Amino acid sequence: MVDPFQTRPEALPGEIPIFPLAGALLLPQGRLPLNIFESRYLAMVEDAMAAGRMLGMVLPDPAKPRSGGRSTLYRTGCLGRIASFSETEDGRYLITLRGLLRFRVAEELADSPRGYRRVRPDFSPYLADLAESQQGPPPGPEPGPLLEALRGYFQSQGIEADWAAIERSQTGPLVTTLCMICPFEEAEKQALLEAPAPEQRAQMLVALLRMGSAGPAPAGRPS
Repeated sequence: MVDPFQTRPEALPGEIPIFPLAGALLLPQGRLPLNIFESRYLAMVEDAMAAGRMLGMVLPDPAKPRSGGRSTLYRTGCLGRIASFSETEDGRYLITLRGLLRFRVAEELADSPRGYRRVRPDFSPYLADLAESQQGPPPGPEPGPLLEALRGYFQSQGIEADWAAIERSQTGPLVTTLCMICPFEEAEKQALLEAPAPEQRAQMLVALLRMGSAGPAPAGRPS
């Protein structure tokens, strides 16, 4: 779907709040549902809603040591816009982020007075993401190899799927969704995020699916 809000490069923020959440990958044109309950992140959402509805998702780097009780971040993340928002009776926020474009972490800033982390982003290497969001989803690869790799991967991981719905999906959005929801390792998710273009991301996804279907299910997941 073409982005109806059409964010312009000159309207991109000079600093953004970030949500460092293990396993939560946001890609341009993807949609990421989030359940927000910690006080500092409730504050982050409130502040974002009042200032353009934008925040960044950045994966923690598990290979790097924690510093001062906080995770070390990968240097590339994705800016998202809050596309839906609701409150629960027990004080949580349920939001959905729509991915806009990637960014490099140019500098981590002092924490917000309300306790969440902030960075100064460099969007310049990834402005093509913004142009692609105005054009709609990329066409994606040929579905045959993707679906074949996906069937093997889901079978090896014990994942049930609605294959009729999957086969009806456009392959471009399907690639984005699979990259975000498949239980890949953090480094693999980050590699998918940093893929130069959608074509390379699709190729990498198929390779990861094939590798995942060749070995045993990771510990803690159904075999």
